[in-house]
Amino acid sequence: MTHPIIEDLTSRHTVKKYDATRKIPAADLDILFEAMRLSASSINSQPWKFIVLESDEAKTRMSKTFANMHHYNQPHIFDSSQIILFSYNPKYNRDDYAKVVDKGIIDKRTAPEKREAAFGGFLFAELNTSKSGDTSTWTKAQTYLALGNTLHILARLKIDSTPMEGIDIELVNKEFSVELDGYQCDVALAIGYHHPEADFNAKLPKSRLALNDVLVRI
Repeated sequence: MTHPIIEDLTSRHTVKKYDATRKIPAADLDILFEAMRLSASSINSQPWKFIVLESDEAKTRMSKTFANMHHYNQPHIFDSSQIILFSYNPKYNRDDYAKVVDKGIIDKRTAPEKREAAFGGFLFAELNTSKSGDTSTWTKAQTYLALGNTLHILARLKIDSTPMEGIDIELVNKEFSVELDGYQCDVALAIGYHHPEADFNAKLPKSRLALNDVLVRI
């Protein structure tokens, strides 16, 4: 199949080695960050926070979190252009959803007089809240929707990436506790440009299960 989207996704791969001399242009970062903001989420909850690590100080802090495990991902911290921490709200509540409702009024999506009615959608959040107020299973799933959207946008922009669940969650959340401000980070994303010689994964053919194995049309 020949189509720009298919071509972009076929060329996308998980980078194993970055070209540390190349940085992402500011204009492309602007597009990426706006696309991340526009990611879909259940009831438009947007229960996420994206922490972008780009300064030497921030990257040094992130590098320290590999002291105990997942050392294979540590080189990406300084070689990539940016690292993005994808975090979610583990205690999403009505006050959090109120921010969404009120922004909808500002954006003229919701009429001011229908503000209270707009909270009807929050019922779905309540259905995904434990007795202790934990919403992490639900809000983490929404954050992975944003991660998937981000990977597609990066492919369209010809920017390479490495999704990293291989991080020390305990140390990352401790190191960036101030910036996360109660949110939880379980996955990070390195972005930049692969090394033309050292990134062995760039040279391998794309391999996915056959369409008939994963798609059922009824």
